[in-house]
Amino acid sequence: MIKLALLLALASLACRRWTGRWPWAFLDSDGGEAGRARRLLGVGAGASREDIVAAHRRVLIAVHPDRGGSAAQVHAADAARDLLLARLGPANRTA
Repeated sequence: MIKLALLLALASLACRRWTGRWPWAFLDSDGGEAGRARRLLGVGAGASREDIVAAHRRVLIAVHPDRGGSAAQVHAADAARDLLLARLGPANRTA
């Protein structure tokens, strides 16, 4: 039983090292955090940098504190944008 647990732990670490994701993240069809970020911004899995930035602007207009939203909603939208842009890779992050 201990051998099995050790093998599972090593396989999990190897998966994380080679793919950048934990094995259980592949089970979540929406991609975990990225899925929640895409749903918050209303973009698809293949969204480009321009799509993400435009969606972020639309969400900010809707949730800005001056329009009845809250600072927490703005922070959540910013975090979603940052997460999705980081997952695009270095070549697609800048305009």
